[in-house]
Amino acid sequence: MRQVVLDTETTGLDPAEGHRIIEIGCVELVDRRPTRRTFHVYLQPDREIDEGAVEVHGITNEFLQDKPRFADIVDEFLAFVEGAELIIHNAPFDVGFLNHELALLGEDRGRIEDHCRILDTLALARRMHPGQRNSLDALCKRYGVDNSGRELHGALLDAEILADVYLAMTGGQASLLPVEEAEASGGGAEAVPDRIRDKPPLRVIRASAEEAAAHAAFLAAMRAAGHEPLWKDEDEGT
Repeated sequence: MRQVVLDTETTGLDPAEGHRIIEIGCVELVDRRPTRRTFHVYLQPDREIDEGAVEVHGITNEFLQDKPRFADIVDEFLAFVEGAELIIHNAPFDVGFLNHELALLGEDRGRIEDHCRILDTLALARRMHPGQRNSLDALCKRYGVDNSGRELHGALLDAEILADVYLAMTGGQASLLPVEEAEASGGGAEAVPDRIRDKPPLRVIRASAEEAAAHAAFLAAMRAAGHEPLWKDEDEGT
């Protein structure tokens, strides 16, 4: 399964008012593992950036003067995300801006939904944690994700942080190693140190009724988000 965690920064809040994308950051996951493939670009919007937006992301018109326009990078961007599931926090915002940029280039580009599936982690978090704060910073605190380097918003940094949050929200990362490092390690039983292989079997501790109920609620939330768990409910077998 290929997923792309995506974030954008913009000149303002509403593309209907002529606001544009000025930064795109993407992080690739394959089978829930980071591959270290990224897509990152700053864009010349051909309009002024709102003062309030500059306070959020720190990107200025002067910085963007020599940067490419969306039309210059659209083919590379679409090739990177094609066929993937896009993971976005507050997806309607970013999707609205992406579709606005694509529409400016003509109908032949279609909409971003024509190229990708979309998963909104804000909607997922609201289902999993109703009545709680579900901003990216709040989720970092809830799931123990380090966001200490996030003094200002940045598309690539926020995509990297969201990737960690998403993996924590949906059951943890399949491997602590990126794909290429896991393959390089060789894997298999021969790669397991003797001190681990020779340990006695672990004692099995059954879940309490409360823990089983929490687990069932977590599986229901995953299914509601369109993700079928790799494990099954207790009454379905293992």
